[in-house]
Amino acid sequence: MTFAVVTDAPIDESRVRFEVESQANGAAVVFLGIVRNHDEGRDILSLDYQAHPDAERILRECCEQVSSDTGLVVAAAHRVGSLQIGDVALCAAVGSAHRKESFEACQLLVDRIKTEVPIWKKQHYLDGESEWVGL
Repeated sequence: MTFAVVTDAPIDESRVRFEVESQANGAAVVFLGIVRNHDEGRDILSLDYQAHPDAERILRECCEQVSSDTGLVVAAAHRVGSLQIGDVALCAAVGSAHRKESFEACQLLVDRIKTEVPIWKKQHYLDGESEWVGL
């Protein structure tokens, strides 16, 4: 079973990494999507993520498709709810025998998650304004 979770709790990065580790894998690449304090020249105060009820199923499908396409073990967790600067919003991991395959598959996984999983972000700016991004 593929590890793919949408959660309102802080992401357990070690758990995601654990899901792709094995004695056959000499590489584990872990990507952390971290809430930053700026976007397109504007200062960010915080973010809110909201997910469609099918988001976890679609996240799992993304992981399964990348695993099927690459033959590698992948896992991912995406956080929803109110996040502050420095919080981890996304953790994606890939395990393989060699690093090159893991790096390439991890980028593929993250790109697929960003385009396919119905999770929306509302940015709260330092100036008091807010807006939905990437709808």
